[in-house]
Amino acid sequence: MRVLANANIHTMDENKPVATTIVIENDRILAIGDETDCHSFFDNGIIEDLQSYTVIPGLTDAHIHLQHYAIALKNIDCDVPTRQECLQRVADHARNLPHGRWILGHGWNQNDWVEGFGSADDLDAFSPHNPVYLTAKSLHAGWANTIALQAANININTMDPPDGHIQRNEQGRPTGILLEGAMRLIREVIPQDSTAEIADAIKHAQKKLWQMGITSLHDFDRRDCFAALQMLHTTGDLRLRVLKSLPIEDLDHAVALGIHTGFGDDWLRIGSLKVFADGALGPHTAAMLAPFEDDPNNLGMLLVDNEELFELGQKAVSNGLSLAVHAIGDWANHEVLRAFEQLRGYETQQEHPFNLRHRIEHVQLIHPEDAPKLANLGIIASMQPIHATSDMKMADAYWGARASNAYAWQTQLQHGAKLSFGSDAPVESPNPFWGLHAAITRQRNDGSPGPQGWYPEQRLTIQEALHAYTTGPAFAAGLENRLGKLAPGYLADLLVLESDPFTCHATELHEITPAAVMVGGDWVVN
Repeated sequence: MRVLANANIHTMDENKPVATTIVIENDRILAIGDETDCHSFFDNGIIEDLQSYTVIPGLTDAHIHLQHYAIALKNIDCDVPTRQECLQRVADHARNLPHGRWILGHGWNQNDWVEGFGSADDLDAFSPHNPVYLTAKSLHAGWANTIALQAANININTMDPPDGHIQRNEQGRPTGILLEGAMRLIREVIPQDSTAEIADAIKHAQKKLWQMGITSLHDFDRRDCFAALQMLHTTGDLRLRVLKSLPIEDLDHAVALGIHTGFGDDWLRIGSLKVFADGALGPHTAAMLAPFEDDPNNLGMLLVDNEELFELGQKAVSNGLSLAVHAIGDWANHEVLRAFEQLRGYETQQEHPFNLRHRIEHVQLIHPEDAPKLANLGIIASMQPIHATSDMKMADAYWGARASNAYAWQTQLQHGAKLSFGSDAPVESPNPFWGLHAAITRQRNDGSPGPQGWYPEQRLTIQEALHAYTTGPAFAAGLENRLGKLAPGYLADLLVLESDPFTCHATELHEITPAAVMVGGDWVVN
């Protein structure tokens, strides 16, 4: 038994919001309160004096691509201010590789580069003997050199896949930029990491996530990640709590196996079926009700409409599987909400409804008439606050005045929707304190765009933002009775902080690093 005493505890439990002492037995909280409340446990427990440090529940990243993030840690970091610097990193990497070995990287953003998109020719000049494939920060675009294009048999005669686009020059030849589903053409020819290699990368990434304060996550990668997580779980090396989504393409397999949302345990459990309704803001593939400001003929890419989604949803909910639908543009969100409205009606007609917690991932731009519908339909707003500060210049340029309805966390909260916050890593850093800073200030770390932040009416309080990293994700995962707050019977996942997020200046949130992290009653960072 552990007794953590002399602490400044924010429980996130409305019945007892603050405390000074917490008693832990095995992996659960036995008691919490002040020293008097917990005094009877002092003689039998190991007392740890926290010296007035602040304690909060462990934080959840409610939208992360764990395998992509873990693998990206060992590949080229392309999140650099110039295209030339990215190309130089490719050259430096290629210098020590045998000819023919693939070079992989992630993180470039053409919107941050004066030159815009790169080309296969650019990469060829810096890596003439190795296939190169670099994914964009958005994960909705890829950049390949000529050898990589040839390996994937992408040439002037290659047709666009139905859900993607191969960027071409005036002569019709592929430039090396692949959008959305076209990225799959390259992925299919890249030598794949083994399950053991992915598991090892996740095990390494797990430590980095702990150090940032993440004790739970909702993963949106695919089968290989699930297999690696199961391997780690079997060996006892999985020490993050993972809600694992499944791709919609595996719906029939899941139904055949009888897998339901919520199947699993406190370490690894099944979440929702992931569906893509559109693309992303940066590559202009988000599905829009009106064209992009800088591209008057472009409404983006709607990948599934409301009827298609409703049809998929009927089969999913009839078999106990919830939906998590990626929707960025206002048209995509509109279509998804229309489908969910039909789906909720269908669910009420079922003899034994599963009471599923559906989600929309991102909800980046939503028409004001659609904004109340998530709350009305009981749909979770799974959003990423760091996207707002990262994307604000793009949003202003591409969406114009519509950006006032973008990344609208306070609007969703006021309508009564449940917020569940994440990072979309490796699209952004998974550091939850960076997310908290963005949610509360609507500013970048350098203070831009100004003291009030970007569309400051959408700022959250620290209480509201922390709930979106704790109780909100716990509810989305169906774990609200044992995760997300510090209360008797709850899992002992917590952070010890030198600074108190409730009293420090909002601009200091960005710099907070946990002094200690506990998962399941064990210190994993101390």
